[in-house]
Amino acid sequence: MSESPLILVVEDEYPLQGVVEEALIDGGFATDILSSGEEALTLVRGRVKNYRALVTDVGLKGAMSGWDVARQVREIDPQFPVIYMTGAAADEWASRGVPNSILLQKPFAPAQLVTAVSQLLNAGPAVT
Repeated sequence: MSESPLILVVEDEYPLQGVVEEALIDGGFATDILSSGEEALTLVRGRVKNYRALVTDVGLKGAMSGWDVARQVREIDPQFPVIYMTGAAADEWASRGVPNSILLQKPFAPAQLVTAVSQLLNAGPAVT
């Protein structure tokens, strides 16, 4: 059996962490759940694990927003799949989100999250 793709999740609301983790595990993914963007960037920069996608809440506590985390991850890997989750900032996605990302408006069905991650992973690198 092959290893499940590892998804990095940044969500600072503990109840939502559980929902996201359960949806992704049920969808065949492994997860690392963090509550801060700074922690996430430390792990991505360290390349200790082979993360396949980033799922981040837009409104995080602390100095970094989900927009910031995704931008910095894309500076490290320009093709890295990014899925944003937000309850209130969907209208900012066009101007603040990274290209070729997906935004899920809260509340969303767990299946929507699994579909978004699968879609970006299956798309592979963009061909120019």
